[in-house]
Amino acid sequence: MGGGVRAEEGWACRGELRAGGPRDATDWRRAAGEVEEAVSGKRRADPARDAETGAEGEADYEIPAERLPPGFVDTLEAPPKRPAVAVAAATVVVMREGDDGPEVLLLRRNRATGFVPGAYVFPGGRVDRADGDEKLARRWDSLTAAGATARLGLAADADPPAIAYYAAAIREAAEETGLWPGVRVGGEVTDEDLRDARENLMRGVSFSRVLEELDARLHGPAIEYIAHWVTPVVEPRRYDTRFFAARVPRRARAIHDEREMTDSVWLTPPAALARHRCGHLPMIFPTIRTLEDLCGFATVETLLAHYRNRPVRRVRPAIVRTPTGVALRVGRNA
Repeated sequence: MGGGVRAEEGWACRGELRAGGPRDATDWRRAAGEVEEAVSGKRRADPARDAETGAEGEADYEIPAERLPPGFVDTLEAPPKRPAVAVAAATVVVMREGDDGPEVLLLRRNRATGFVPGAYVFPGGRVDRADGDEKLARRWDSLTAAGATARLGLAADADPPAIAYYAAAIREAAEETGLWPGVRVGGEVTDEDLRDARENLMRGVSFSRVLEELDARLHGPAIEYIAHWVTPVVEPRRYDTRFFAARVPRRARAIHDEREMTDSVWLTPPAALARHRCGHLPMIFPTIRTLEDLCGFATVETLLAHYRNRPVRRVRPAIVRTPTGVALRVGRNA
């Protein structure tokens, strides 16, 4: 990406919105419209941002301390002597159709959790060894192990295998939200059946076994690979995370896991960014950047189609302390 970009640039809450944020749904829609207009303008001014092969160069994102999760800035004061190994992880942007366009599901992490406490995040977590099980891989329709390997740009003998990231994304969505994007059942399944299946996952039963008990298969076109982020080296916990987007039915209702999350909310990407700019939705950089990239789509299907087979570049940023918060230097060619 060419040139520096401030995270809050063009998205400050204007006029009366600065004092306490928007007051009602109309104010929020206006703020969200400002965000979408700013994102669209930034893309027109910087076409390299959307180039299929990424862009040479870097961009600076600056976020004031009050918009960050509690304690985030403190982690920069005592970086580890040796960078932690980045653990394989998968994150999924669960999406549904909304009245104002595609909506994404954001979960607020419990303040007692070790990773980004208090932040609003997408569902996700570590890739388990069982996510790469060959028996589970055979439950995919329209997605093969070879196809996943090519899409994620991994070696054929990678550990974990590429298809495990896809499975982990769906499994984490089921565990953390009670939603099952991309899962198609063969017969009649009750809400109680799905609750039991979720509990089994959270007790450590393999995803393959749970799907077998549900007589379910995984639908490849329901999930698309959209981003790749690696945690900065200053962080004590690091993840090599593949981001996916996956659709659920229009009226889908999430039930977040209260052991890890304290809130869940459906918002359009512009609305989520508007709330963040007004100080109501603390988020970390990958979440913010992903929301920016998801603005401007009329439907979930057009969004998924946009990312289908689109090259994805790894982003391995550096975080630096600033007088007012932190700045993120993003190198797209890392």
